[in-house]
Amino acid sequence: MTDEKLVGIVLVSHSAQVAASVADLARGLAGGGTAVPVAPAGGTEDGGLGTSAELIAAAAASVDRGAGVAVLTDLGSAVLTVKALLAEGDELPGHTRLVDAPFVEGAVAAVVTAATGADLDAVAAAAMEAYDYRKV
Repeated sequence: MTDEKLVGIVLVSHSAQVAASVADLARGLAGGGTAVPVAPAGGTEDGGLGTSAELIAAAAASVDRGAGVAVLTDLGSAVLTVKALLAEGDELPGHTRLVDAPFVEGAVAAVVTAATGADLDAVAAAAMEAYDYRKV
């Protein structure tokens, strides 16, 4: 399975702890043993709250397996940081997509879908569909 091209997932939060916890949750709910590359990119380089273009770019490079990279974000400035990286064109791997999805539910849906070997379009669609999840 290590030769299989899988969509990579980057989870961008203003908090390193939140990004890492959501990554752990998504991996665990996807079966834990799946080979889906998931990387948190939370906080700033000095451990503070915020977002870091450098951490996001490094996380995206670390999960790139040739099938694309789906990036999910928590709040507004994280979105702006990812959009700026995408606009620069050479900071993120090719076929990197910012996905408009709820952070926790979207991350779980993205990782579960990527674990099936689905392509970037299907992973993004699954994450976006999480907006429709009802809780009551």
